[in-house]
Amino acid sequence: MKRDDRRQQILDRLVRDGQVQLDLLAEDFGVSKMTIHRDLDDLETEGLLRKIRGGATIEAGTQFESDFRFRQMQGHEVKARMASAAVELVEPGMTVMVNDGSTATVLGAALSAKRPLTVITNNHAVIETLKAEPGITVIALGGRFSAKYNAWVGRVTETALAGLRADLVFISTPAVADGCVYHMDDDITRVKRLMMDNAARRVLLVNHLRLGHTALNLLAPLSDFESVITDAVPAEHHAAMIADSGALLTVARRSGP
Repeated sequence: MKRDDRRQQILDRLVRDGQVQLDLLAEDFGVSKMTIHRDLDDLETEGLLRKIRGGATIEAGTQFESDFRFRQMQGHEVKARMASAAVELVEPGMTVMVNDGSTATVLGAALSAKRPLTVITNNHAVIETLKAEPGITVIALGGRFSAKYNAWVGRVTETALAGLRADLVFISTPAVADGCVYHMDDDITRVKRLMMDNAARRVLLVNHLRLGHTALNLLAPLSDFESVITDAVPAEHHAAMIADSGALLTVARRSGP
């Protein structure tokens, strides 16, 4: 098997399972552990995975978030439920900000049901989805394109945000703990914070599995949000943390019995 084919299969397994074991990869591909080590090292250098003891993962860490392409392929049903709950907070005629991320991408696609709307976003997937939708005015934030996050970031993005205001902002995050919201990337954190500063109402979207996790950069205290939307009933201590912040907890449940 060629090296590129082997590495693609490693990435496919990571998308499917979230984690791979070095010994098993070496056995399955019929190569040495050192060869797999080199594969994982190269993929880590490209920002596509995070090496852990005995293997690798695409699960978020304090300084690592997986590539947008991988996150977009995972947990669509969960993201769709959260997006549906979020859209219920939107009223026609509003100006809404939507941040980066795969959950926000699903939310962006659902916003057309609330037209007419003005949508301000740095999320390239949302821009592509909504740009031709009748009744939706898209204000696309330019700047430096981050392929890892499929989003626009940097000084130009931040300058554009400084002159804009919104009725409502949707912020997604991979880490909430100890009454605070975190993100691993500094550029992304700054854009999220500016969006929050320039919106009248703030709503946080977080997968319940990311409650209790931290990341490198502090985004905001949880008390800065009026509402927290998640996909399952949080553990008791996590629910208490959200209640103590004053934010309203919404659990986006599965439809049906």
